[in-house]
Amino acid sequence: MYLDAQTQICTEQAFTDDAVSENTYDCGVAGRDIAEGEPMALVLVPTVAAKVSGGTETYEFQVINDDDEALGSATAIAARTIAGSALTVGSKHVIPIPAGAITLRYLGMNFNGSNTPTITLDAWIMPLSMAGSWKAYTDNVTIQ
Repeated sequence: MYLDAQTQICTEQAFTDDAVSENTYDCGVAGRDIAEGEPMALVLVPTVAAKVSGGTETYEFQVINDDDEALGSATAIAARTIAGSALTVGSKHVIPIPAGAITLRYLGMNFNGSNTPTITLDAWIMPLSMAGSWKAYTDNVTIQ
């Protein structure tokens, strides 16, 4: 599996509060649904484990769609809540993108957290069929 820098939504981005991804995926034009035909997914890999203190932190990740590259008025098209204890370094979490859901030009990720969540992530848009065919290792080597 090749990880394409053009589809990388965030690179070791630290989240300590609600925020959007540092990068977007540009579909080129509004209405170009890249999830039609080959199903797509957002794949998250923590590079720093989630904070788990008292078990009250929540970690919700959303695939978002917007007509603005800055993702200022985005709409969630898919979401997943993941327990902090499951967000360990190198673990992989997949959020399928429903076909027909992408109606605007830009794709990104939104993080919703409560009770002082802390996590650092890498995230990519990739074909769903390839999301299970690779494993992340913590070795500080990046191949692009």
